[in-house]
Amino acid sequence: MELTRRKVILVTDGDEYALKTIEYVAKEVGGRCISKSMGNPTTLTGEQIVELILQAPNDPVFVMFDDSGYLGEGAGERALKYVAKHNQIEVLGIIAVASKTHQTEWSRVDISIDRDGNLTQYGVDKSGIAEYDIGRINGDTVYCLDELNVPIIVGIGDIGKMARKDDIRRGAPITKQAVELILERSGYNRTKSKNEDSNLS
Repeated sequence: MELTRRKVILVTDGDEYALKTIEYVAKEVGGRCISKSMGNPTTLTGEQIVELILQAPNDPVFVMFDDSGYLGEGAGERALKYVAKHNQIEVLGIIAVASKTHQTEWSRVDISIDRDGNLTQYGVDKSGIAEYDIGRINGDTVYCLDELNVPIIVGIGDIGKMARKDDIRRGAPITKQAVELILERSGYNRTKSKNEDSNLS
């Protein structure tokens, strides 16, 4: 019997703004957010997070990770790696969130979305403004992303902020666009629609 793997989107931010925004967007796309995964820094272990993911009623499941500026591999990244490599988890994609810690950690990204909703090959900063480096983003919970084999990594500015352009009262358009891009590129929406069609037949 084939193991059923939960479809998960990882988010490298865990503050209060991120929590409210991810909860909102998860609901918009019919998914679930593991609210207990919020924290600045992350306090849950990878094992605890996997348990919560497996209990979630439906996919896609959104999980947040945050190292709160810790240099090197912090608790958030250790938990993220454990979740991403677990045999019951299928990572659809990662939202890599920029921070102001320029001198610290960076990761490759496949594409970024600036605060005006434009797709760009360049990284973006915390305010969602395109930077000068192609395909990389600075952040504090991105140290291990290059080690992971995932369909897509999308770079964005600070979730729920970006000069209010990602404000939840505006529908969090940048975060929502990043999520929709991940769902599209990973093939999740196509798989979902096929499953729904077969259930109807």
